[in-house]
Amino acid sequence: MNKRKLLTYVIIFFISMGIIQNNFTIRTNAYTFIEENKLDYDIIMKQDLLCIMIAYPELIVKVEKTLDGKVYLVTKDSAKLLYDDKKQKSPKDKLLYPDLQDMLETKYPLQRIDKLMDEDYDPGRRRIYPLLKEVYGGSKEKVQSNLVRVKVGYTYLDFNKNNKAAESLKNAMSEISSIIEKRGNIGACIFPPSGTFNYRLISGTNQLSAHAFGIAIDLKSDKRDYWKWASRQDGEKRMLSYPREIVEVFEKNNFVWGGKWGHFDILHFEYRPEIIYKARYFSGESQKEKPWYFGAPIEESNINKFIKIIDEGIGS
Repeated sequence: MNKRKLLTYVIIFFISMGIIQNNFTIRTNAYTFIEENKLDYDIIMKQDLLCIMIAYPELIVKVEKTLDGKVYLVTKDSAKLLYDDKKQKSPKDKLLYPDLQDMLETKYPLQRIDKLMDEDYDPGRRRIYPLLKEVYGGSKEKVQSNLVRVKVGYTYLDFNKNNKAAESLKNAMSEISSIIEKRGNIGACIFPPSGTFNYRLISGTNQLSAHAFGIAIDLKSDKRDYWKWASRQDGEKRMLSYPREIVEVFEKNNFVWGGKWGHFDILHFEYRPEIIYKARYFSGESQKEKPWYFGAPIEESNINKFIKIIDEGIGS
C-alpha cells in the first residue's frame, strides 16, 4: 500500500470517528433535553395537582398513575379527573375539551396589566365540569340547595356556600365597602350588580356558565365590558380605567377577573381558587435545585398531607 493511499485511509478513519463523536454528542444532548423537559413536566404536574388539592381540600383522596403513564386525581366519590390526555389541541379545543393541565396551563397574572391580553390568553376560562359539579352541585336543583344570600351593597344575591365560595364573596364585599367609604366613585363600577346565580349555558355553546354553579358575580355593566359587545380597543380602554382596588380585593379572595382574559369580560369575577393559588405560589421559574413544592405554604394545615399523596401516587 503506497503512502498516499494509507494517508487517505487515515484521514477517512479520523473523519468517521469525528462523525461518530458528533452523533454521540447530538444524541446525548437530545437525551439530556428530553430528560430535563420531563423533569420540568413532572414538577409542573405536581404543582398543578397540589394547587387543585389546596383549592378543594375535601375533594381529592388519591393520586393514581396508570401503567400507560396517565395521572388521575381520584375524588371522594371515586370519580377520576385526568391530568393530561396527551392530545394536541387548538385553543378552541382546550376550551371545549379541557383536562386539568389545560385548565392550569395559562398563568393568571396577579400583577396589574397595562394592555389587553392576547386573544386566546384566558386564564380561568377553561373549566373542568366534573370537578365543578362534584364540588358545587351536579344539577340545577342541587346547586340551588347550596345557595345562600350574600349582601352586595343594598341587596342580597345568591352564591354557593360550598368550598368557602360565599364566604369569600362576603369578605370581598366587606372590604370593598370599606374602600367605598373613602373613595365613593368606586361604587359606580359595582352597583347595581348584574347578578350571580343563573343556571344557563354560555352564549353560543353547550357549556354551563360559571353562574350556573353560583360561583361568579357580574358587577355593574358597561357596554365596553364584554368581548362580544365591544372592540378590543374599547375593551382595553375600559380595562385600563377599571379601579385596581376592586380587582385586587377579589383576587385576594380567590376570584379571577375576566378583565385579564383576551376574551375580556370586565364585569365578571369568578371564584377559582386553583387558578389564583398557582399564580400565587408557583412563579414558573426552574426549580430543579429545590423541592417541587417550593413556594407553597407548607406550614398550613393539610399541605404536607397533599404533598405526600402526590409523591406516593406519582413517585418522588
